[in-house]
Amino acid sequence: MSICHWPEAERPREKLLLRGASALSDAELLAIFLRTGVAGKTAVDLARDLLGRFGSLRALLAADQAEFCQAPGLGRAKFAQLQAVLEMARRYLGESLERGQSLASPADTRNYLRALLRDRRNEAFCCLYLDTRHRVLSFEELFQGTVDGAAVYPREVVKKALGHNAAAVILVHNHPSGVAEPSRADEALTRRLQEALGLVDIRVLDHLVVGDGEIASFAERGLL
Repeated sequence: MSICHWPEAERPREKLLLRGASALSDAELLAIFLRTGVAGKTAVDLARDLLGRFGSLRALLAADQAEFCQAPGLGRAKFAQLQAVLEMARRYLGESLERGQSLASPADTRNYLRALLRDRRNEAFCCLYLDTRHRVLSFEELFQGTVDGAAVYPREVVKKALGHNAAAVILVHNHPSGVAEPSRADEALTRRLQEALGLVDIRVLDHLVVGDGEIASFAERGLL
């Protein structure tokens, strides 16, 4: 039976408008994005099949173009639409890191970093540059690496910090393994960066390690 013949309160779009997006299942939300089904299947049926194929909504959203487009009912146009939606979500969260804003909400900052880095397949090292009042000057991804690590050069970190006239920095990197536990190499790198930045009177306020669901903070663990 076509969705248009369902009771109005059960149709995903009408249900969202009536009860809010949080009332919808993953399949219903995905069905709204898909808009149409395929022969013999409604958009909700197709959404359920896709969630079963990929294993979860998150895995579907993180799929690369080739993997995504192989699934029935999907293609390059849907992939482009999905990437646009994801980028809008990242930019929405990233507004908490806009230039001139104070880091008033650590939760917003962590949500943004999690959305940006959690599903990356390779390690990336980033810096959040702050002024003397801890207002954001810039957020930049500086280095990328393999699944095992990224080559981070203290000289470049210092150069960028001086270029932004930063008084403090927050270091950030992800662990593609999903485990946020800082490694000994992470601790050694943090000490090197602290020493290098300290020579030009720039403080390292924290080093955040983004894992699957958790973000580990060096400052909270007394490692700074």
